[in-house]
Amino acid sequence: MAGIKAYIQDAAFELLNKVSWPTWKELQTSAIIVLVTSVIISLMVWVMDFVFGIWPAGEEGFWKGMLGFFYEMFNPSSK
Repeated sequence: MAGIKAYIQDAAFELLNKVSWPTWKELQTSAIIVLVTSVIISLMVWVMDFVFGIWPAGEEGFWKGMLGFFYEMFNPSSK
């Protein structure tokens, strides 16, 4: 039990005294960068899914995207 107590004390000491925490401004900047990057990547994935969408025979104009393609490929009862 003494080992667990020492471990927790050492971890708390290290978090309080040895870790360099970002300033509020650095944290805001990093959060904005992550948000913008996430939006850009999600838009890229959406565009690729739209461009490579599937129009099954007999259902012209019905767009299923890549997930619909894989669903039809691996689920023979859907055809």
